[in-house]
Amino acid sequence: MATHRERMVRSAALLIRERGAQPTAIADVLAHSGAPRGSAYHYFPGGRTQLLCEAIDYARDWVAEQMIQAPDSVTLLDGLFDGYRDILRDSDFRAGCPVVAVTVEAGDPGKPEQSVAVIERAAVAFTRWTGLIADRMTADGISPERAADLATLLMSSFEGAIVVARAARDLAPLDSVARQMRALVQDELTKGAR
Repeated sequence: MATHRERMVRSAALLIRERGAQPTAIADVLAHSGAPRGSAYHYFPGGRTQLLCEAIDYARDWVAEQMIQAPDSVTLLDGLFDGYRDILRDSDFRAGCPVVAVTVEAGDPGKPEQSVAVIERAAVAFTRWTGLIADRMTADGISPERAADLATLLMSSFEGAIVVARAARDLAPLDSVARQMRALVQDELTKGAR
């Protein structure tokens, strides 16, 4: 059973992916997680910034675990797109990537000490995901240099497709990018097998 702290971090990630970082208040996280009122300051002495950073870490680790379980590059790619297709559909296109949300909203010039910590955590998440994709492709026979380029392209295209699908309230952008990326990865795997 999850602790109050774990539930708060998970709730923060879930709320951020639907509402964004700025509109998600600690009171919302407490209500969503069912944690006692005083627990926010007990578990997160660094305040909202600490909670945002830990929500990013939670999302990073959750997605990374899905990637690690994929037996090959195409299954990894399909898992990413299929998973977000379901998330978009189930949330009526409200849920995006919490890491993207905090990245886009973390630029408060009046509070650089808060922005820097959140942006650095987001960069670590994207680097981890891109690295896992590249490692999987390399293990499947794609050269490390090409795998790194493809992983960056895949991650950027995937996150962009989620944003466009949310705006359009239509899965077509996500499906289009999924088809194109799948064909590109399969083509590279075929080249490597020759």
